[in-house]
Amino acid sequence: MAFALRSMLRNVAKKIQVRGYAEAPKEGEMAFTFAAGNKVFYDKQVVKQIDVPSFSGAFGILPKHVPTLAVLKPGVVTVTENDGKQSKIFVSSGTITVNDDSSVQVLAEEAHPLENLDRGAAQEALSKAQSEFNSAANEQAKAEAAIAVEVAEEIVKAVSA
Repeated sequence: MAFALRSMLRNVAKKIQVRGYAEAPKEGEMAFTFAAGNKVFYDKQVVKQIDVPSFSGAFGILPKHVPTLAVLKPGVVTVTENDGKQSKIFVSSGTITVNDDSSVQVLAEEAHPLENLDRGAAQEALSKAQSEFNSAANEQAKAEAAIAVEVAEEIVKAVSA
């Protein structure tokens, strides 16, 4: 089931990535790095705000945020860039680190821009995950299916909003 969910998430057009060097952030700025196994979304880019879903609750991050380490739960990370443009990226899981120098790192297991997710495919994945959860033969299979259900539910919620 987890493989099917990952396959569904990875069913996105591949883009060529170009690496560049970012300037060091100035006082009061926040350097943001966001990477997943499938793509680097931000590499030390200065941004205005980051909103993340975590198991301890969703929270927003601004420059000079208190240093924090949290575990991401399935949901949407919203990045507000300095020009006001917002990027919404779905994450399946991962970690968020806020450092005392105002730099922030998000490392996600799997991440995709919200606009690349298909509602129909997400609903299909949710139905399949629920079916596998209901027919799980042992505790491990049930736990794996429960994770797949949680991720699929969050994808459906994200693309329906």
